[in-house]
Amino acid sequence: MMKTVRLIAAIVLGIVALVALLSSAYVVDESEQVVVTEFGKPVGEPKTEAGLYFRTPFVQEVKRFEKRLQEWDGDANQIPTSDKRFIWVDTTARWRIVDPLLFLQTVRSDTGAQARLDDIIDSATRDQISAHNLVEVVRNSNRVLEVPREETGEDDLGLAHQDLEKVSVGRDEIAKRILAAAQPLATKYGISLVDVRLKRINYREDVQRAVYERMVSERMRIAERYRSEGQGRKAEIMGEREREAKRISSEAERKALEVMATADAEAARIYAEAYNADPEFYAFWRSLDAYRVVVGDNHTMVIAPDSDLYRALFGD
Repeated sequence: MMKTVRLIAAIVLGIVALVALLSSAYVVDESEQVVVTEFGKPVGEPKTEAGLYFRTPFVQEVKRFEKRLQEWDGDANQIPTSDKRFIWVDTTARWRIVDPLLFLQTVRSDTGAQARLDDIIDSATRDQISAHNLVEVVRNSNRVLEVPREETGEDDLGLAHQDLEKVSVGRDEIAKRILAAAQPLATKYGISLVDVRLKRINYREDVQRAVYERMVSERMRIAERYRSEGQGRKAEIMGEREREAKRISSEAERKALEVMATADAEAARIYAEAYNADPEFYAFWRSLDAYRVVVGDNHTMVIAPDSDLYRALFGD
């Protein structure tokens, strides 16, 4: 009987020991970090390396925190710019926990961290947006979106750079300044801000109206420039066409006169050769040709017997 009681006690103690051992062991993987607490207070150093660890069972509690990058996505806020334009700004950020012990002591959880980041990033965003003009919030540089003309080297849009508002900072630089302003405040909570971006910028209704009106006026100015350039090009082409037509016409007239002069000279040469071959016959033929031209068709001619034509036709 005594042996049975001892056996049962040994088995119970073994089970309790096994349960205690299993309860004391915990695993930390590569994507997380752990802080062990005892009655709500941190104990020892945070466990940031993956591996198998042990704790006092039933007394100590394991608090797990994400080691990877996490996303913060705030609500859109209406913010006035330096030139008194009200816009809706939607900001996003990436952050990670770099000091889990400080993180646990200050914000306790990811939900608390998101609330702290709301205050920190929204405040930095408001300060930076209100310190700059609208054009610097929506643009990055003074570069004009255009395609250069290969023929003239002019801007395809016809926009003069001096007509645009100058950008001295730009949207990306403003985002960097928001990050620089928010980072020291986030560090107090064991958080490292990795990146802050202006995800979306929307104009308020009255600002949208002004922007659209400006866009329309710019398009109208560009269209007017296209029209004036087209009219100038048209006049240039018409002038070139008229000059080319006159040149071709004068060249044709010159060549025609040259051909006619050459033909007349050749005819005169042939006439001269014919005359020199038989002057009397040439004189007779020329007379006949002259009478043909003078008399024409369907006419009757009276010839005197003593005329040269009568003698040429009928003899002496």
